[in-house]
Amino acid sequence: MPTIPARLLGQARRRPSASAYFEKSGERWVPTDWKTYAEKAATVGRALMALGLEDGGRVCILGGNRSEWVLTAVGGMMAGGVPAGIYQTCSSEEIAYIVGHAGAPVVVVEDGAQLDKVNAVRDQLPELKAVVLMAGTPARDGALSWDEFLARAEEVARSALDARLAALQPDRPATFIYTSGTTGPPKAVTLTHRNLTWTADVAAELVSLEEGDCSLSYLPLSHIAEQMFTVHGPISTGSVIYFAQSREQAVENLLEVQPTLVFGVPRVWEKMHAKVSAKLADATGAKAKIAAWAMGVGRTVSDRRCEGRLPGGLLSLKYKLASRLLFDKVKPAMGLGRARVCISGAAPISPEVLRFFTGLDLVIHEVYGQSEGSGPTSFNRPGRTRLGTVGPPIPGVEVRIAEDGEICLRGPNVFAGYFGDAEATAATILDGWLHSGDLGSLDADGFLKITGRKKEIIITAGGKNITPVNIESALRDLPLVSQAVVIGDRRRFLSALITLDPEGAERFASEHGLPAEGLHENAAVLAELERGVESVRQRFARVEHVRKYRVLPRDLDQEHNELTPTLKIRRRDVTANWSAYIEGMYAD
Repeated sequence: MPTIPARLLGQARRRPSASAYFEKSGERWVPTDWKTYAEKAATVGRALMALGLEDGGRVCILGGNRSEWVLTAVGGMMAGGVPAGIYQTCSSEEIAYIVGHAGAPVVVVEDGAQLDKVNAVRDQLPELKAVVLMAGTPARDGALSWDEFLARAEEVARSALDARLAALQPDRPATFIYTSGTTGPPKAVTLTHRNLTWTADVAAELVSLEEGDCSLSYLPLSHIAEQMFTVHGPISTGSVIYFAQSREQAVENLLEVQPTLVFGVPRVWEKMHAKVSAKLADATGAKAKIAAWAMGVGRTVSDRRCEGRLPGGLLSLKYKLASRLLFDKVKPAMGLGRARVCISGAAPISPEVLRFFTGLDLVIHEVYGQSEGSGPTSFNRPGRTRLGTVGPPIPGVEVRIAEDGEICLRGPNVFAGYFGDAEATAATILDGWLHSGDLGSLDADGFLKITGRKKEIIITAGGKNITPVNIESALRDLPLVSQAVVIGDRRRFLSALITLDPEGAERFASEHGLPAEGLHENAAVLAELERGVESVRQRFARVEHVRKYRVLPRDLDQEHNELTPTLKIRRRDVTANWSAYIEGMYAD
């Protein structure tokens, strides 16, 4: 079927009473079946039409991982519209830019706090006709409650919605993905219905996604990766979604759901790694020896699985014993007891972290891509995984490396262009090839390795070109480190801003009897950190050594605009916020 709405209706016909998604109500996970899912989306589509959504018009969605978000997106597509998500962390000014740029007549917001941000800039949005609140928040300040919104559907006949559905074509715009704006104002990536359905099919085939699978929706739905895992993939395959109660409760929900498919950004896996490794470090005597032995078996078995081989003979017996002694206890405690496929994406992840998980019988499959490629470009698929790479290109996508090292791709997943920005589109798609802005290389077996971002290359005062991503990744592997930002453009040497990992620092303080306050200035903490930084220096060429660094008094966060909603570092904002620290390192 050529569109996501058509596939949803197909699921409703074939499996009307099967569960499509679950939401937590009190202590229960309450299911919604495919028939009800499709009916609700259609009602939302008619209601949007009643509020002025024209064929080809846009609707903006500002909220968390909730069914109302997905129903608005799919219902908007049914009505011939183009949904555009807005990150919850966006400021009023950023919201005004996106809603104004999209020309959206309707904005659906999660709660009163998000409504207040919209209302603060309402006078800047002449095309905005209506604001709708998601379920649970009563109408106020001119905004419709969710029930009032749904009631407006009665003004539009189902036949009118069906006519718009029938008119949908594969190459029409299906959604806008607004980039997170690490280097400037966000751009609207236009993805077509063909982009979404083709990519969903390929992704589902790569991980063998099917009706019996389930996943937890907790990362921002404004990001194409989460949309693939929450909307397009499940609708295409019939797999089940559990909506996390909130980002803060995602860990608790993960433990409850024990999903079969788990997607996380690197910070999710890094935090899990830090927590589990700390607990394993507490083991002593026989327990420590058993854990070390079992993890050795896990790594050997995982290495074979990465090559598409299964353990046999004596190794198979060792694996069964290791599972009983360690894996079957540790994995459920992480929420990964049923995990069939684990995936990391949106940013680079350290090979050391991935290697740690293989010792727990968990292969984290790294995926690489961008919004402009509908999500995946390459993927370390089950049975063909090479740690330290982001896998071979997905079937149907060509990848080549330009002379300057830039990764270029072409295929049915490549976007239709940036809405309203022909100049940026022409600069990104050249002769049919999407220029990603990332640097990389392909090995002899076709596995892609990312080496950095073109715009993040550091050119030192001595003229040396350095990509900071690998250095930062190595620093983040240190138990005491949460974030690391390497500085050095047009400078005499490299320096870094480092933040302490709260759990790692607290553990170190407890073990050494240190006061909990002021750890970023504590001599013992700084001495331990220096030992770690020195070990990192030894892994890189002399020109790549971080000669000086400063430990910041707090972690980087979204509140100060230092991280994107997908936890990527906004270097420009970090360097602006901590300019005094940076200049201090180069003062001598």
